[in-house]
Amino acid sequence: MPHRPHRSPVARRLFALTEPICLVAFFSEEPNEEMAALGFRGYWDGYFAGRAAPMGHAGAEVVDAAFYSFGPGEVARHIPKVWATTTPEEARAARERGCVRALRTILGPLADSPELARAADLLARAATTAPSEGRAVYAGLRALPVPSDPLTRLWFAADTLREHRGDGHVAALLAERVGRTEAHVLSAVDMGIHPPESFGRIHHLPAGYLADVMAGLRERGLLDTDDRFTEAGRATKDRVEALTDALAEAAYDALSDAELDELVEALGPIAERLGETGSDSSRA
Repeated sequence: MPHRPHRSPVARRLFALTEPICLVAFFSEEPNEEMAALGFRGYWDGYFAGRAAPMGHAGAEVVDAAFYSFGPGEVARHIPKVWATTTPEEARAARERGCVRALRTILGPLADSPELARAADLLARAATTAPSEGRAVYAGLRALPVPSDPLTRLWFAADTLREHRGDGHVAALLAERVGRTEAHVLSAVDMGIHPPESFGRIHHLPAGYLADVMAGLRERGLLDTDDRFTEAGRATKDRVEALTDALAEAAYDALSDAELDELVEALGPIAERLGETGSDSSRA
């Protein structure tokens, strides 16, 4: 679907500003506390319950296909088991409560500022008008009501746009024939992690499986014998990121250039404050 071009591409800039909002789900204790209150005793049960909740009681095969990035069998260890502990509705509400609590603690007075409220309004408009075709996780979130509280609305909008971008990223990976674990390897190489198998998202996977993944990337000419990018590998990673950005652009068609400038300015101090707290995105 064609989208209205802006003065300049904005998806990458908005991703950098909204990702810190979303990452509280992964590095703050408040979401874990809310999930523990539901009866979960491990991080990953709470993760899958909270993130998969907008898709209802979807089976492991469906969640695995939608999330794409987990190793074989990882999703099935949690879905549908988690629904014996809570409901999708309760899991989603707990994740939201925990993330908003974390944001309020970190942001302090910023959490109640007019600038944040305005950013929440603009971001929510983008989040609820983006194209949903081919974006299963995003569609599930978009079907939910938009929160009335500004801080909750900001988190909801950022999280929804993150999943919209993530759905597009999966499409970009598929277009380049990059598999689920291969995607993490390429990201690790891009971040300078060596050996790539030590990356936190994949280091726990079976050694034989990881060896096969690495061998496949070398055979395709994407990694050299030292498991660093070849020219073809670098180009593949760059094409994946460029297509991900391009597919995310349409999310901001509902905003004018002036509104986008306003949104960027309003999000700047929020992202800066969240960045000061540090984060660990390896589990995201």
